[in-house]
Amino acid sequence: MRHKLGWLLHHAAGLAVAVLFLLPIYWIFTASLRQPGLPPPTSIEWWPESPTLANYPFIFNLLPMARYIRNSLIVVGTAVPITVFIASIAGFAMSQEDDLWRRRLLIASIVLLMVPGASVWLFRFQILRWLGLIDSLWALIAPAFAAGSPLYVLLFFWAYRRIPVEIFEAARLDGASAWAMWRRLARPLVRPTAVTVIILSFVMYWSDFVSPVLYIFDTKLYTLPIGL
Repeated sequence: MRHKLGWLLHHAAGLAVAVLFLLPIYWIFTASLRQPGLPPPTSIEWWPESPTLANYPFIFNLLPMARYIRNSLIVVGTAVPITVFIASIAGFAMSQEDDLWRRRLLIASIVLLMVPGASVWLFRFQILRWLGLIDSLWALIAPAFAAGSPLYVLLFFWAYRRIPVEIFEAARLDGASAWAMWRRLARPLVRPTAVTVIILSFVMYWSDFVSPVLYIFDTKLYTLPIGL
């Protein structure tokens, strides 16, 4: 009985937290159903008196939202697979180093993780300008070739470190290369981490507002966050 009560309280608390985080999204949705031209509500409005879907086609007539969505999909569809691939092989390489270099790379990754993103805006702008990528969608995709964030490399590193070393030693004795060990042995064992990195990197590229403002000047290349 006590176990069942604890289970119910645990799930009730989780449900309450989920509802708390979903409430702003619900209010945004109900606000989108209000009649055009009405002033904002002065109190919490759980459901509009005369809901309408007319605002949704109106926004597509007001702005080129389809183009913004297409640009965001191009960025996400290209950057996320590259990010997962680079972060995965970087994390695997770190896990296969000896203790000294593994510790150095781990400290370097943590230090890089603590660097504020705003401090590299100008440096990144100069690099993109030298590469001729300013004012193109490649300016938004380019960070994927550096794994997007040191956090993703560390997530893969910790996942690969949990795999028994004996598996890799046996593969080396059979003549397996580093590439074969990553592709055939290590990669299938860290799928939950890969899914986590896919979700995190998708959110990062999809909701990126600052990079298009800094590196994109042609309004035809704007992404969805800029359009909204």
